[in-house]
Amino acid sequence: MTRVRRWLPGLLLVSPSIILIAVFVYGLLGWNFKLAMTDKHNEIAEIPGRFVGLENFTGIWGEERWGLSVRHSIVFTLVFVAGALVLGWLLAFLMEKGIRAEGGFRTVYLFPMAVSFIATGVVWRWLMNSATGEHAVGLNRLFHYIGLDFLQWQWFRDPDWGMAAMAIPAVWQMSGYIMALFLAGFRGVPDELREAARVDGCGEWGVYRHVVLPMLRPVTLSALIILGHISLKVFDLVVAVSGKQIITDVPATFMWTAVYDSHDPAKGATIASYIVLSVVIFVVPYLIWNARKGNRS
Repeated sequence: MTRVRRWLPGLLLVSPSIILIAVFVYGLLGWNFKLAMTDKHNEIAEIPGRFVGLENFTGIWGEERWGLSVRHSIVFTLVFVAGALVLGWLLAFLMEKGIRAEGGFRTVYLFPMAVSFIATGVVWRWLMNSATGEHAVGLNRLFHYIGLDFLQWQWFRDPDWGMAAMAIPAVWQMSGYIMALFLAGFRGVPDELREAARVDGCGEWGVYRHVVLPMLRPVTLSALIILGHISLKVFDLVVAVSGKQIITDVPATFMWTAVYDSHDPAKGATIASYIVLSVVIFVVPYLIWNARKGNRS
């Protein structure tokens, strides 16, 4: 009875959250995977659908649009993750040097994160307008005014690098958050270690290379996981900037059109399952590493 009295109040406290997560997260995930393994390609049909196993998961790779959306997602992820990491690290490095009005700069850099991806997309849709010359607006208009017409670009309408341009608003929005993570990591490095490295003959760059950067690996890994799972399931930003265009298609927009435009719930569930699996690939290794780290400590 003593043990029961010890853990029962805590269990009762968290049981509503456990039930809600079990039903509305894992339950719906299971239902989605079950639907993805059926031949229910018409949402109007009353029949539940015949079990077909992994047929939908393998067959979708034969569709040209799926391959295009996957390539777009990979390009977006690489540019977004690399851009946010580099820009966030650079901003944190500059802030770590103790500039004046640091609190004000920190607020300015973090402010974009308070804006939704929808609002960000609406603004950047105007900034990245593809019109050039006298009819240009947004960034292309700015380039025209300052005499840098050669920098005018089609932005997200470019058939080759449009998804790289699509990642620019995401980098702008998330780099401040990554800056905060790295800044906390910089401030967490003991001054004694830096001074010891300088006494051993390290220059300023050597201190960062051999002392500071190795200690930022957990922060870098956390930032990589956060950015990676955001990029793999991006939807609202793409729709706000370009709508449901093939030239900027990603798995999430393909899933939306499959379910609500083509009325194919099995295909939509298959795409959603791939999105979940891609996020799992990012998150699960981090959770395992974090658990092992906790056990060692």
